[in-house]
Amino acid sequence: MFKYPEIIPVFPLSGVIFFPKTNLPLNIFEERYLNLVNDAFNKDKLMGMVQSQISKNEVYKVGCLGKISDLQKTDDGRIIINLAGVIRFKIIKEIENKKLYREFKVDYKNFEADQKEMFGNQNTDNLMEKIKIFFKRSGLLLNWKEFEKLDKTQQINTLSMISPITNEEKQKLLEAVSFEDKMNSLENIISFYLHENNSTNQTIQ
Repeated sequence: MFKYPEIIPVFPLSGVIFFPKTNLPLNIFEERYLNLVNDAFNKDKLMGMVQSQISKNEVYKVGCLGKISDLQKTDDGRIIINLAGVIRFKIIKEIENKKLYREFKVDYKNFEADQKEMFGNQNTDNLMEKIKIFFKRSGLLLNWKEFEKLDKTQQINTLSMISPITNEEKQKLLEAVSFEDKMNSLENIISFYLHENNSTNQTIQ
């Protein structure tokens, strides 16, 4: 496996869960994150995204390393980037620094499968049927024809990222080590929402 840096700059962001093999557009305007993006871009283009917790200054222990694949500077001082998901990491500890942004020592060993096609012969048809019903009920539009051109890993990661479920549920999906675990967890979460929706409709009637 390619050796990724042990110490990385990290952008903690509430409600944003980032997965390998997905793309995340970001509009950067705070000074500390402008510094982070500029430093990362000039070094190796790598930066981490992690979800911040409700309690002040705390972050979840698992995030995703991304590579800046596009960077545009605007006239009003903002930076617009696209971050391509590479591999998940587990935070070991925060590194003290004199920078405006935070850096963490991280470990990738639990998530080496992110670099491979690990879906095997998993059948996702049942899950996809449920997802389509769930999206339709939630009023979400997705170009399924284009979506189905993605490989299974990209499909499951994209759905985990964009589904209208809680941040805690998305974090649980991010932390699922294997493709099978992630797929089963996503199906269980979607099934719960569909069941709740059916129960609500029956009660109203």
